[in-house]
Order: sequence, then structure tokens, then C-alpha cells
Amino acid sequence: MGTKQGSKSVRQYEYGKLYRSEDKIYPREINGRFQRLRRLAVFVLLGLFYAVPWLTWNGRQAVLFDLPARKFHIFSLTLWPQDFVYLALLLIILAVSLFFFTALAGRLWCGFACPQTVWTEAFVWIEQAIEGNRSQRMKLDKRPWTLDKIWRKTAKQFLWVLLALFTGFAFVGYFVDIRELAVHLATFTAGPWEWFWVLFYGFATYGNAGFMREQVCKYMCPYARFQSAMFDKDTLIITYDEQRGEPRGARRRGSDPALKGLGDCIDCTLCVQVCPTGIDIRKGLQYECIACAACIDACDSVMDKMEYPRGLIRYSTEHSLHNEPYRLWRPRTLVYSGILMLLVTGMVSLLVFRPPVILDVIRDRNALYRDIGRDGIENSYTVRVVNKRNQAQSYRLSVTGMSGLQLRGDTLIDVAGESVQTVPVSLVAPHAVAVGGNRIEFRLDSVDDPGISVTEESRFRGPNEDTR
Repeated sequence: MGTKQGSKSVRQYEYGKLYRSEDKIYPREINGRFQRLRRLAVFVLLGLFYAVPWLTWNGRQAVLFDLPARKFHIFSLTLWPQDFVYLALLLIILAVSLFFFTALAGRLWCGFACPQTVWTEAFVWIEQAIEGNRSQRMKLDKRPWTLDKIWRKTAKQFLWVLLALFTGFAFVGYFVDIRELAVHLATFTAGPWEWFWVLFYGFATYGNAGFMREQVCKYMCPYARFQSAMFDKDTLIITYDEQRGEPRGARRRGSDPALKGLGDCIDCTLCVQVCPTGIDIRKGLQYECIACAACIDACDSVMDKMEYPRGLIRYSTEHSLHNEPYRLWRPRTLVYSGILMLLVTGMVSLLVFRPPVILDVIRDRNALYRDIGRDGIENSYTVRVVNKRNQAQSYRLSVTGMSGLQLRGDTLIDVAGESVQTVPVSLVAPHAVAVGGNRIEFRLDSVDDPGISVTEESRFRGPNEDTR
């Protein structure tokens, strides 16, 4: 009986340790040069996110990913499904850029530009404005439910939900006309899918930035797990100068720590209180650190008050801490920068020389060919012309590759701006040359701009020679 109870208590202990709920983190407010930079980043990034869908360009929404029409409008650039290579290149460039900047400066992206960080900061600002500073928020959560606590918690949740819904609305506004979406939502005439996606992304914003916060960075984000593979001894990271700071201990302002056998760290724990993920940077580099530099600003403010030099906690490298030379250009950064330059150059070149028209030729698959008597052998095709320009264009269609080949159908094709025109055409060739499969070439020339022309290869089918 005692053994069973003992094993049961062990299982309960292990279960509790494995699934223990996280303690709420109350980040302390701090001012400093890095926090001013973070606030600026939050205002700029959120401002761009909410404002860009409202911009117009040539009478349409400037940035619109129109999925039903299969067009991606980015100011003057319109991408079609055939331009998928540009999206693939862009994603690869963003991934390599992340690797490059991580090798240079650690998790700089996480601390200043990651959407999780940006929206979490906005939610924390609302919380601080309503519930007060760190100590006031901690006392408020411990107090019983009074009228003051109820209205503060309710006001905070209301503003959080409002910001989350506005975020969902703005996000959906990148995929449908945002002005029409606003009218439909305001008049409750929006379709079920519009409501679903606004509420879905609003809920995701509320859950990630308001409820889970630092747990997304610590447990859900895969970047925190594999970032160490991109670090080396020359990566710029936030470090605590242990040789200078240890041993820790309290003392009076302006006192010489050497006389007491102490380091510069006064063990105020302010660096821990301001950390949004709740770590102690004095224990060394940890994967939870998002490089927000709040601990640097906090420690610098303490050093200023103690009349000690700044930099006890600072951006540094492992080589610099050991008084070894810092190498900016090393194999890791050279490879990343080389790949990045190659990809960027390739994408810019493809965009600059991107043809303004696409020609697709599809053979009739129901019949390989038709014998139309004296006239010869006929093949049918469907010609699809995609005009990528904003203005209407006229194109002339021609075909080469076989002697005596005749093109029947509309040879002059008018296409509206950013539109697709599909026309049926047929080719007729004499019996003497229409044998087997012949390679032919369709050519499309712009009437308005003689410098624009595209070609597309196809096949002309006829009876096999040995069966004639």
C-alpha cells in the first residue's frame, strides 16, 4: 500500500512539473535609447500595417492581394499566377536576410520588428495606461474584486478586443477592398467568410499578444530553438560582463566597490524586472532572450545613478568580452551576404525585364487534327493573352514553322488593362507538309508598342506518313 501511494505521488509530481502553468510576468517600464528605438519601430510598423490598405494607386487600392481575380497589386506592380517565382524568391530572400542579420546581431528581428513583439507592446501599453505601473498591476491582481478592479479589467479587455478586431479588419483589408469591407461590416451586410476571417485574425491577435505574450516566444516560435545554429563568437548579442559585475552586492551611491570586494552589479534585479520574457541575463545567454535591450537601458540607468561607467550589460560579442578582435566579415557572413546579393540581384533583374504580356497557347485536345479536304489539315487552338499593363493594348497574332501554314481567326486581339483575353483560332496546312508532329511558333506583337513581342511554341498534328 505504501509503495502504491509513493508511486502515485511521484507520478503526480512529475505531471505537475511537466504541465506547470507559467507565472504571469509584469514587465517594468523603463526609458532609454533602445526603448525609444523600440517605440519608434512599433509606431512605424503598426502605422504602416493599418494605413497601407487605405492607400490608392491609379484608382484602385495600392496594395491588394485579390485572390478571386488571381492578381496581386503592389502599387504599380501587378503579379499574376504565372509570376509565382517572384513570391518564391521573396520568401527565400526574407529567410536568408533573417539568417544574415542573426549571424551579425543575434535576435535583433525578435526584439524590434517581429509582429509578436510589436503587437504585444501595443497590448502592454494599454494595460499600463489603465492598470498602472508594475507594482500597481501586481497589487491590483492580488486585490479582491472591487468596483475599481472590475472597471479597470473590463476597460482593458474592451480596448484589447477593439484593437484585436481592428487588426483582423485591417488584415482582411489586404485581400478585399477595405473600403467596401468597412461598409459591409458597419451595415452588417458582410458575407460569412469576411466575418469569419476578421474574427479569426482578431482572436489570433488577442490570444498571441494579449493572453500568451512571452510564451509564444519561449515555447511556440521555432526561431528561438534554432537560432543558436547561426550564432558564433563574433555574433553581436546582449551580454552581462561577469568579470566586471561579480561578486554582486548592495552599496551606497558613489562608493568604490573594490574596497568592499564587490563588482559593479548592485543586485537590484532591475534587469530582470524589465525583461518581457522574465529571464535573468546575468545567468548568460538564454534562448528566451529576444534582444529587446530593455535590460541594457535599465542597467545603464542604475550605473548612471551609482556614478559607474555604462556597459555592464551591453551589446557585445564573446570575442570582445575576452579582449579578442572582432571579425565582421567571416565565412558565415560572407556566404549569407553573397547568397543574399545574388538573390536580390536576380529578383530585381527579373522584375525589370519582366514581359508586360503573357501568351498561352492550348491545343484542342478533343481532336488531334481534322482533314478538311482540299484545304488540307486543320488544328484548333485556344490563345490566351494576359495584358499586365494598366492601359489597354492591341496585339497582332502570327504563326511560323511550316510552309503554307494559314492562320484563321482573329489575328488582331484587343485586351483591356490588367485583363485576360481568350480567342479561338485554327491553323490549316497543306496535306504535303501536315505529316506527324510539326513544331510551330506563335508570335504576339504589340501594335501600340513595337518593341513588345512574345513567342510560344506549340505542335501541329497531322496523319502519320506511313498510314497515308
